[in-house]
Amino acid sequence: MFFKKKTPSTEQSEACESASAEQPAPEMPGYLQELRDRITAQDLPAMVRETAQLEWERLTGMDRSAPESGISINYLEFLLSLPWKAVTRDNLDLNRAATILKSRHLGLDAIHERILEFLAVKTLIGRQRPTILVVDDEEIARTNLAYVLEKDGYDVSMAQNGLEAVYYMDKQPADIVITDLKMERMDGIQLLGTIRKQWPDTSVIMITGYATVDTAVTALQKGADHYLSKPVNLTKLREQVRTLMEARERASHLHGPVLCFTGPPGTGKTSIGRAIAEALERKFVRFSLAGLKDEAELRGHRRTYVGAMAGRILLEIQKVGVRNPVIMLDEMDKTIQDFRGDAVSVFLEVLDPEQNASFVDHYLDIPFDLSQVMFIATANMAENLPAPLLDRMEVIEFSSYTYREKEAIARQFLVPAQLKRHGLTTQDVRLTDEGVRSLIRGYTREAGLRGLERKIADVCRKIARQRVDRQEADSNVPVVLDEERIIALLGAPLFTQTRALSAPRVGMATGLVWTATGGEIIFVEVARMKGSKQLLLTGSLGDVLRESAQAALSYLRSNAAMYHIDPGFFDVSDIHIHLPSGGVSKDGPSAGVTIFVALLSLLTGRAVRQDVAVSGELTLLGDVLPVGGIREKVLAASQAGIRQLVFPRKNKAEIEALDADVVQDLEIVLADEVGEFAKVALVQEGS
Repeated sequence: MFFKKKTPSTEQSEACESASAEQPAPEMPGYLQELRDRITAQDLPAMVRETAQLEWERLTGMDRSAPESGISINYLEFLLSLPWKAVTRDNLDLNRAATILKSRHLGLDAIHERILEFLAVKTLIGRQRPTILVVDDEEIARTNLAYVLEKDGYDVSMAQNGLEAVYYMDKQPADIVITDLKMERMDGIQLLGTIRKQWPDTSVIMITGYATVDTAVTALQKGADHYLSKPVNLTKLREQVRTLMEARERASHLHGPVLCFTGPPGTGKTSIGRAIAEALERKFVRFSLAGLKDEAELRGHRRTYVGAMAGRILLEIQKVGVRNPVIMLDEMDKTIQDFRGDAVSVFLEVLDPEQNASFVDHYLDIPFDLSQVMFIATANMAENLPAPLLDRMEVIEFSSYTYREKEAIARQFLVPAQLKRHGLTTQDVRLTDEGVRSLIRGYTREAGLRGLERKIADVCRKIARQRVDRQEADSNVPVVLDEERIIALLGAPLFTQTRALSAPRVGMATGLVWTATGGEIIFVEVARMKGSKQLLLTGSLGDVLRESAQAALSYLRSNAAMYHIDPGFFDVSDIHIHLPSGGVSKDGPSAGVTIFVALLSLLTGRAVRQDVAVSGELTLLGDVLPVGGIREKVLAASQAGIRQLVFPRKNKAEIEALDADVVQDLEIVLADEVGEFAKVALVQEGS
């Protein structure tokens, strides 16, 4: 027998190993233990739990002082803070929703109706109980399964073979079919084939006591969603049924609308979105996209970058703590799209119901379900949005407010709110009808209400200052805000309403245009002088408006005989077309007919009625195409004293949809071709 001689170095090594074996394992740092406990305790989806565990294991092998350690901890903290399953339950009381909408807004009845229709659809879907059909030739087996599933809240029917199951499916298709494999007359595989042909949306769970790999593969290849062996593990069955039902519920959300509110600033787009969230009792999130150009701000940065963080979408969802809030994407049309980035392209995925159920943020790097989020976009000009993005949204237009609506809103909402914010009450200040009209017409020129609200706040501040300085003789006497007092507080009116002229004029026609702040009337002036066939266009005109002027002149030259005009009128002449207010840029096709009427007046010597306004796009053949902004144009005409309007006949549907108070005291004429416009606008010969 041989013994190994121990050297001093060997003895020292063994002593060290013995000492280390006797020492306890180092304790796990507290933050690691806390993270592991949170991963274990939270109800996370399987993929998320697996990702968190792998990241935690990776973290435990890192040096605590390494930069990667902090990155990994931040990632785990963010992943565990996301609401993977937390949702708020929708309140689908239509009467309550209608009350909230009407109490917050005035003059948006069509918008309110569309929102209530959306809630009504959700209500009907929510009332439907999920249905399950259990198919088994053993009565005890199907009765036990039905008992368990009914306790989970499902509506359960039973059939003893495949033929009977097809009969029940013909009467009312079930959401899920749970079927045995071996049955007489029609087995489970044959039933599966029939369901896949006739009811492809129905989920199928196959159960059998003759479980083999071949039967399982065959069932799954034929289209079964899950395969279980007998005796059935009820926990697994209930979990699979719940998973399939959640998928069906998510699919029902896919067909919900993505609303896009468009219209001028201050018309209530954001406040309507907030009211929708309040009516549904959902969390509300709003963030502005104006000036956004970096895709990473929405989708996040990859963790390879220093200081990487998640995108705005997931960060906002993290803040509210639920995965089904109402998210308002404000000012979407002002997002920058250039060679440096295109953030709008992210929304092609986010707003697509077929894709957003598995939205991947670059930082999170695993899918997050956005299908239950209600997205609402806002834009001042929907035309500025890419066509593929518009195709994913339902556009709802917010029109300008009428003067009557602004007066009512000021009395009911704006004035009381501003008085309260400035420490005043209705006992201190009384705003007369003349004062309200003075504020609206003399100090604001807008389609919405923001400017009016600011002016009311300005008046309240000045009254508050006077009260504090004791400039009022008796502070108990209310301040009466009539037109004279408004002018004393705010100074001379900032705007004067453009009014139609009274006497007919030769070479001058009145038109109607739409602007970002609402409708406006414009005057088109034309003059003729000796020259060399030049068309002069002034008044800060855009390319489209210049082309309209050229088309109107060409049409008149080619049809001079029909209008009794000298065919050579342009040979030794220059024509000058001018639109006053040269400091304001103007563009669009709506002035084509107006320019034609002014030119015809000049060349025939017939005056144009100044109480008539026209709007329409002119073609070279004399046809008139429809125009937009009908409501805003009608409002502008009414405010300017116009009494008769001429629009293209193709705008008939929009005109008939106008409210009675919008067209009050106006006569609207519809015309197909440009000569009909001239007959109405020009003074009749001999009159």
